[in-house]
Amino acid sequence: MYQNGYEQYKMQSVNTMTHGEMLLLLYDELIKRLTRAQLALDDKNYESFDKSVQRSKDIVHYLDKTLNMEYEISYELRRMYEFFLYELSRLQAGRNSAVIQELKPLVAELRDAFREASKTASV
Repeated sequence: MYQNGYEQYKMQSVNTMTHGEMLLLLYDELIKRLTRAQLALDDKNYESFDKSVQRSKDIVHYLDKTLNMEYEISYELRRMYEFFLYELSRLQAGRNSAVIQELKPLVAELRDAFREASKTASV
């Protein structure tokens, strides 16, 4: 019973988010999944590692798919997302935690840039 109410609350929250809030949520989730991948790799839990990396790839694919190519910056973002996907594939194949350490700051920096742009746009 409570689970159903919580699911309804989550859906309502998502449905009332602005595009900027949704974008920040996706970046936060990407960082969370990369952190989970790191923890799973440290614990040698390869099943959880693979799921976390795959979910990270899914998020980046979604971000890429939703780009509005009418804006010039979208081309730069597409190149960045392609790089993220390349690095995630490299991570999945080699299980090298150094890739996560290189990737997380880049994702966080991009998230922070969108956060600032969102603040500026709403002022």
